[in-house]
Amino acid sequence: GFPSIKGRDLVAGLVTQADTAKPDYYLDRTASTLAHEGERVVVGLDDGTRIEAGAVLITAGIGKFSPRPLPAGEGWAGRGLEFFVPSFAPYDDKDVVVVGGGDSAFDWAQHLEPMASSVTMVHRRDAFRAHERTVRAVRDSTVEIITKAQVTALRGETSVEEVEIVVDGQEPIVRPAQAVVAALGFIADLGTLQTWGITTDKRHVVVDSAMRTNLPRIFAAGDITEYPGKVRLIAVGFGEAATAVNNAAVAIDPTAHVFPGHSSEL
Repeated sequence: GFPSIKGRDLVAGLVTQADTAKPDYYLDRTASTLAHEGERVVVGLDDGTRIEAGAVLITAGIGKFSPRPLPAGEGWAGRGLEFFVPSFAPYDDKDVVVVGGGDSAFDWAQHLEPMASSVTMVHRRDAFRAHERTVRAVRDSTVEIITKAQVTALRGETSVEEVEIVVDGQEPIVRPAQAVVAALGFIADLGTLQTWGITTDKRHVVVDSAMRTNLPRIFAAGDITEYPGKVRLIAVGFGEAATAVNNAAVAIDPTAHVFPGHSSEL
Protein backbone atom coordinates (compact mmCIF):
# COMPACT_ATOMS: atom_id res chain seq x y z
CA GLY A 1 0.00 0.00 0.00
CA PHE A 2 3.03 2.31 0.17
CA PRO A 3 4.82 3.57 -2.97
CA SER A 4 7.90 3.80 -0.73
CA ILE A 5 8.53 3.78 3.01
CA LYS A 6 11.57 3.77 5.26
CA GLY A 7 12.06 0.71 7.42
CA ARG A 8 11.90 2.62 10.69
CA ASP A 9 8.62 4.27 9.64
CA LEU A 10 7.13 0.90 8.76
CA VAL A 11 8.19 -0.52 12.13
CA ALA A 12 6.72 2.47 13.96
CA GLY A 13 3.41 1.93 12.19
CA LEU A 14 3.42 -1.76 13.01
CA VAL A 15 4.07 -1.02 16.69
CA THR A 16 1.14 1.41 16.73
CA GLN A 17 -1.07 -1.20 15.11
CA ALA A 18 0.07 -3.91 17.55
CA ASP A 19 -0.64 -1.62 20.53
CA THR A 20 -4.37 -1.94 19.81
CA ALA A 21 -4.10 -5.54 21.10
CA LYS A 22 -2.25 -4.37 24.24
CA PRO A 23 0.58 -6.94 23.97
CA ASP A 24 3.17 -7.64 26.66
CA TYR A 25 6.70 -6.98 25.39
CA TYR A 26 9.74 -8.87 26.67
CA LEU A 27 12.66 -6.96 25.17
CA ASP A 28 16.40 -7.55 25.34
CA ARG A 29 15.83 -11.19 26.32
CA THR A 30 16.26 -14.49 24.52
CA ALA A 31 13.91 -17.47 24.39
CA SER A 32 16.10 -20.32 25.62
CA THR A 33 13.72 -23.26 26.23
CA LEU A 34 10.44 -24.56 24.85
CA ALA A 35 8.30 -27.31 26.36
CA HIS A 36 4.76 -28.70 26.18
CA GLU A 37 2.71 -29.10 29.35
CA GLY A 38 -0.59 -30.64 28.39
CA GLU A 39 -2.30 -28.28 25.99
CA ARG A 40 -0.05 -25.39 26.99
CA VAL A 41 3.29 -24.34 25.56
CA VAL A 42 5.90 -22.97 27.94
CA VAL A 43 8.71 -20.70 26.75
CA GLY A 44 11.60 -20.04 29.11
CA LEU A 45 13.63 -16.86 28.74
CA ASP A 46 17.30 -16.46 29.54
CA ASP A 47 16.49 -14.31 32.60
CA GLY A 48 14.36 -17.06 34.14
CA THR A 49 11.00 -15.66 33.02
CA ARG A 50 8.43 -18.35 32.19
CA ILE A 51 5.71 -17.63 29.62
CA GLU A 52 2.72 -19.94 29.11
CA ALA A 53 0.63 -19.82 25.95
CA GLY A 54 -1.88 -21.79 23.95
CA ALA A 55 0.39 -21.61 20.90
CA VAL A 56 3.69 -20.10 19.85
CA LEU A 57 4.48 -18.25 16.62
CA ILE A 58 8.17 -18.02 15.78
CA THR A 59 9.08 -14.95 13.70
CA ALA A 60 12.81 -14.86 14.34
CA GLY A 61 13.94 -13.61 10.94
CA ILE A 62 17.32 -15.16 10.20
CA GLY A 63 17.89 -15.77 13.89
CA LYS A 64 20.35 -13.96 16.09
CA PHE A 65 22.85 -12.30 13.83
CA SER A 66 26.12 -10.48 14.20
CA PRO A 67 27.80 -8.32 11.57
CA ARG A 68 30.71 -9.71 9.64
CA PRO A 69 33.79 -7.93 10.97
CA LEU A 70 35.91 -5.47 9.03
CA PRO A 71 39.44 -6.88 9.49
CA ALA A 72 41.00 -3.43 9.63
CA GLY A 73 38.34 -2.19 12.03
CA GLU A 74 39.30 -4.02 15.21
CA GLY A 75 39.02 -1.63 18.15
CA TRP A 76 37.19 1.06 16.16
CA ALA A 77 33.57 0.03 16.78
CA GLY A 78 31.74 2.97 18.32
CA ARG A 79 34.61 5.30 17.43
CA GLY A 80 33.39 6.06 13.94
CA LEU A 81 32.97 2.47 12.73
CA GLU A 82 29.38 1.23 12.54
CA PHE A 83 27.64 -1.78 11.02
CA PHE A 84 24.11 -0.32 10.80
CA VAL A 85 22.67 3.03 9.78
CA PRO A 86 19.44 3.35 11.81
CA SER A 87 19.43 7.12 11.32
CA PHE A 88 21.10 9.32 8.72
CA ALA A 89 21.21 12.47 10.86
CA PRO A 90 24.52 11.66 12.63
CA TYR A 91 26.29 11.59 9.24
CA ASP A 92 25.35 15.12 8.24
CA ASP A 93 28.35 17.00 6.76
CA LYS A 94 30.73 14.09 7.43
CA ASP A 95 33.09 12.24 5.12
CA VAL A 96 31.70 8.70 5.02
CA VAL A 97 33.30 5.51 3.73
CA VAL A 98 30.91 2.63 3.04
CA VAL A 99 32.51 -0.80 2.73
CA GLY A 100 30.56 -3.43 0.78
CA GLY A 101 28.77 -4.04 -2.50
CA GLY A 102 25.34 -5.33 -1.55
CA ASP A 103 21.89 -3.77 -1.25
CA SER A 104 22.51 -2.28 2.19
CA ALA A 105 25.77 -0.67 1.13
CA PHE A 106 24.20 0.95 -1.92
CA ASP A 107 21.00 1.96 -0.12
CA TRP A 108 22.97 3.67 2.64
CA ALA A 109 25.34 5.34 0.17
CA GLN A 110 22.39 6.65 -1.85
CA HIS A 111 20.63 8.11 1.19
CA LEU A 112 23.80 9.55 2.72
CA GLU A 113 25.03 11.25 -0.46
CA PRO A 114 22.78 14.35 -0.26
CA MET A 115 23.69 15.11 3.35
CA ALA A 116 27.25 13.89 3.84
CA SER A 117 30.27 15.99 2.90
CA SER A 118 31.47 13.06 0.79
CA VAL A 119 30.66 9.37 0.36
CA THR A 120 33.17 6.79 -0.82
CA MET A 121 32.25 3.16 -1.47
CA VAL A 122 34.90 0.44 -1.28
CA HIS A 123 34.26 -3.06 -2.63
CA ARG A 124 36.66 -5.95 -3.10
CA ARG A 125 35.18 -6.93 -6.46
CA ASP A 126 34.13 -5.01 -9.54
CA ALA A 127 30.70 -6.68 -9.58
CA PHE A 128 27.92 -5.84 -7.13
CA ARG A 129 25.14 -7.78 -5.42
CA ALA A 130 22.70 -4.87 -5.30
CA HIS A 131 19.68 -3.98 -7.42
CA GLU A 132 20.78 -2.59 -10.77
CA ARG A 133 18.57 0.48 -10.44
CA THR A 134 20.18 1.47 -7.12
CA VAL A 135 23.67 0.81 -8.47
CA ARG A 136 22.94 3.05 -11.45
CA ALA A 137 21.60 5.82 -9.22
CA VAL A 138 24.71 5.74 -7.03
CA ARG A 139 27.00 5.70 -10.08
CA ASP A 140 25.20 8.80 -11.37
CA SER A 141 25.66 10.61 -8.06
CA THR A 142 28.73 12.19 -6.44
CA VAL A 143 29.58 8.95 -4.61
CA GLU A 144 33.11 7.73 -5.37
CA ILE A 145 33.14 3.98 -6.03
CA ILE A 146 36.47 2.19 -5.59
CA THR A 147 36.46 -1.47 -6.68
CA LYS A 148 38.92 -4.33 -6.45
CA ALA A 149 39.94 -2.69 -3.20
CA GLN A 150 40.00 -3.19 0.54
CA VAL A 151 40.14 -0.89 3.55
CA THR A 152 43.44 -1.82 5.18
CA ALA A 153 43.63 0.70 8.03
CA LEU A 154 41.56 3.18 10.02
CA ARG A 155 43.43 6.09 11.58
CA GLY A 156 42.62 8.82 14.05
CA GLU A 157 43.04 9.93 17.64
CA THR A 158 39.86 9.34 19.66
CA SER A 159 37.76 8.54 16.58
CA VAL A 160 38.22 7.77 12.90
CA GLU A 161 39.71 10.58 10.84
CA GLU A 162 40.87 8.78 7.70
CA VAL A 163 41.08 5.35 6.08
CA GLU A 164 43.74 3.64 4.02
CA ILE A 165 42.53 1.82 0.92
CA VAL A 166 44.53 -0.61 -1.17
CA VAL A 167 43.45 -1.22 -4.75
CA ASP A 168 44.74 -4.45 -6.29
CA GLY A 169 48.20 -3.89 -7.73
CA GLN A 170 48.39 -0.23 -6.72
CA GLU A 171 49.87 1.86 -3.94
CA PRO A 172 47.64 2.62 -0.93
CA ILE A 173 45.38 5.66 -1.13
CA VAL A 174 43.90 7.64 1.74
CA ARG A 175 40.44 9.14 2.05
CA PRO A 176 39.14 11.40 4.85
CA ALA A 177 36.50 9.69 6.97
CA GLN A 178 34.80 10.66 10.18
CA ALA A 179 32.48 7.68 9.72
CA VAL A 180 32.96 4.19 8.31
CA VAL A 181 30.01 1.89 7.63
CA ALA A 182 30.94 -1.77 7.22
CA ALA A 183 28.05 -3.28 5.21
CA LEU A 184 29.59 -6.73 4.88
CA GLY A 185 26.59 -8.85 5.72
CA PHE A 186 25.77 -10.85 8.82
CA ILE A 187 26.47 -14.22 10.38
CA ALA A 188 23.16 -15.85 11.34
CA ASP A 189 22.63 -18.25 14.24
CA LEU A 190 19.34 -19.85 15.30
CA GLY A 191 20.85 -20.46 18.74
CA THR A 192 18.96 -22.64 21.21
CA LEU A 193 15.98 -22.93 18.84
CA GLN A 194 17.89 -25.74 17.15
CA THR A 195 17.71 -27.76 20.38
CA TRP A 196 13.90 -27.60 20.69
CA GLY A 197 13.17 -30.52 18.39
CA ILE A 198 11.85 -28.35 15.57
CA THR A 199 12.68 -29.61 12.09
CA THR A 200 15.05 -27.21 10.35
CA ASP A 201 16.68 -27.04 6.94
CA LYS A 202 19.81 -24.91 6.55
CA ARG A 203 18.97 -22.58 9.43
CA HIS A 204 15.30 -22.33 8.43
CA VAL A 205 12.24 -23.80 10.15
CA VAL A 206 10.29 -26.21 7.98
CA VAL A 207 6.54 -25.50 7.91
CA ASP A 208 3.47 -26.70 6.01
CA SER A 209 0.89 -24.57 4.21
CA ALA A 210 -0.72 -23.63 7.54
CA MET A 211 2.65 -22.47 8.89
CA ARG A 212 2.71 -25.41 11.30
CA THR A 213 6.04 -26.85 12.37
CA ASN A 214 6.50 -30.52 13.24
CA LEU A 215 5.67 -29.74 16.88
CA PRO A 216 2.06 -29.28 18.05
CA ARG A 217 0.94 -25.69 18.61
CA ILE A 218 4.24 -24.32 17.31
CA PHE A 219 3.98 -22.15 14.20
CA ALA A 220 6.48 -20.03 12.28
CA ALA A 221 6.33 -17.20 9.75
CA GLY A 222 8.61 -14.85 7.89
CA ASP A 223 12.19 -15.24 6.74
CA ILE A 224 12.86 -18.06 9.18
CA THR A 225 10.45 -20.45 7.42
CA GLU A 226 11.14 -22.90 4.63
CA TYR A 227 8.70 -24.66 2.30
CA PRO A 228 8.55 -25.39 -1.46
CA GLY A 229 8.34 -22.16 -3.44
CA LYS A 230 9.24 -19.93 -0.49
CA VAL A 231 9.73 -16.25 -1.41
CA ARG A 232 11.45 -14.11 1.23
CA LEU A 233 9.68 -10.75 0.98
CA ILE A 234 8.15 -8.59 3.71
CA ALA A 235 4.71 -8.82 2.09
CA VAL A 236 4.92 -12.62 2.08
CA GLY A 237 5.93 -12.63 5.74
CA PHE A 238 2.87 -10.58 6.69
CA GLY A 239 0.63 -13.07 4.89
CA GLU A 240 2.36 -16.02 6.56
CA ALA A 241 1.85 -14.44 9.98
CA ALA A 242 -1.89 -14.04 9.31
CA THR A 243 -2.08 -17.66 8.14
CA ALA A 244 -0.24 -18.87 11.23
CA VAL A 245 -2.34 -16.86 13.70
CA ASN A 246 -5.64 -18.01 12.23
CA ASN A 247 -4.54 -21.65 12.25
CA ALA A 248 -3.17 -21.27 15.77
CA ALA A 249 -6.60 -19.99 16.85
CA VAL A 250 -8.15 -23.25 15.63
CA ALA A 251 -5.46 -25.29 17.41
CA ILE A 252 -6.36 -23.52 20.65
CA ASP A 253 -10.13 -23.58 20.06
CA PRO A 254 -11.29 -26.26 17.57
CA THR A 255 -14.67 -24.50 17.26
CA ALA A 256 -13.00 -21.40 15.77
CA HIS A 257 -12.82 -20.78 12.03
CA VAL A 258 -9.57 -20.51 10.08
CA PHE A 259 -10.99 -17.53 8.19
CA PRO A 260 -12.45 -15.05 10.72
CA GLY A 261 -13.93 -12.67 8.15
CA HIS A 262 -12.95 -9.25 6.81
CA SER A 263 -12.38 -6.29 9.10
CA SER A 264 -14.83 -4.31 6.95
CA GLU A 265 -17.57 -6.71 8.08
CA LEU A 266 -17.14 -5.87 11.75
